[in-house]
Amino acid sequence: MPELPEVETVRRGLAAVLDGAILKNVILRRRSLRVPIPDDFEERLIGNRIVRLARRAKYLLIEMADGTVVIGHLGMSGRMKIHRGDPGAPGPHDHADFVTEAGVTVRFTDPRRFGLLLLSTTDEIGEHKLMRDLGPDPLSNGFNAVVLAERLAGRATPLKAALLDQSTVAGLGNIYVCESLFRAGLSPKRKAKTVGPARAEALAAAIRAVLSEAVAAGGTTLRDHVSPEGELGYFAQSLMVYGREGETCPGCTCGAKNSIQRIVQSGRSTFYCSVRQR
Repeated sequence: MPELPEVETVRRGLAAVLDGAILKNVILRRRSLRVPIPDDFEERLIGNRIVRLARRAKYLLIEMADGTVVIGHLGMSGRMKIHRGDPGAPGPHDHADFVTEAGVTVRFTDPRRFGLLLLSTTDEIGEHKLMRDLGPDPLSNGFNAVVLAERLAGRATPLKAALLDQSTVAGLGNIYVCESLFRAGLSPKRKAKTVGPARAEALAAAIRAVLSEAVAAGGTTLRDHVSPEGELGYFAQSLMVYGREGETCPGCTCGAKNSIQRIVQSGRSTFYCSVRQR
C-alpha cells in the first residue's frame, strides 16, 4: 500500500496540472470500489474549479471552489496517471477519468479496487470518519519529539505497532517505520511506553529524515507505485533494512554479520538489526 511519500509524490505531480483547473468532464466506469462512489460525484465536480491538491496522511484531498472536497485513496495498487491530449481507450481497471478544460486527463486505475473516491466539504472534512482520529502528519509543524513522546506514553504495545497506528502518527506504513526505527537505533519489539524524551527526539528526527528523503526520491517502487508522469520511485535503493533479511546492516558499527532479521508483527514483516536496535 502506498505510504506517505508515495502519496505526496502523487499529490505533487497532480498539483502541477490540476491546481486551478476547471473540470470539463468526470467519467466513472465503475462505482463499486472499496465503498461505492457517491451518486452525485460527477454532478458536484463537472464545471467546478480545483483550488488545490492537498494530502492528509495517505489520503489525497482535492479542494474545489464551491467547498466540495474529493477524498481519494490509492488502496493497494491504485494509480493516478496524467495524459496530455487523448488518453487512449480505457483498460478494464481504468475506473475514472478527470478531464480538465485545458485538455488534460487524469486517469484513476485500480486493479484490486481497494481505493476510494468520496466526497466531503471544507467545513466537514476535519470530522469526517476517515480524518477525525488521525494523528499529526510527521512532515508538519505539529509533529515533534514532545508530541511523539506524549502519544507513546503509557502504551504497552510494541513500538512498531504503535507507529503503524494512524492515530499515533498519520501516514506511516511498514517500510518507513522499519527504516525509521533502524536509524533511531530502537527495537521494533520495545514497548512504546519506554520511549522517553531522548529516544523520542532521535525517533522523531529519524522519521522526518526518512520521509523527506523518500519524497525527494519519488517514493519507493517495489511493485505498483509510479508517479502521475509514469516515473518510478527510487528510494528502494536507499533502504537499509527493509527486505534485507540475512544481510549486514549498512554503515553499522555493531560488528555483527548477517544481523538483519525478519520477524512477523501483527501479520506484517518487520526487518531490523538485532544488534544495533535496542
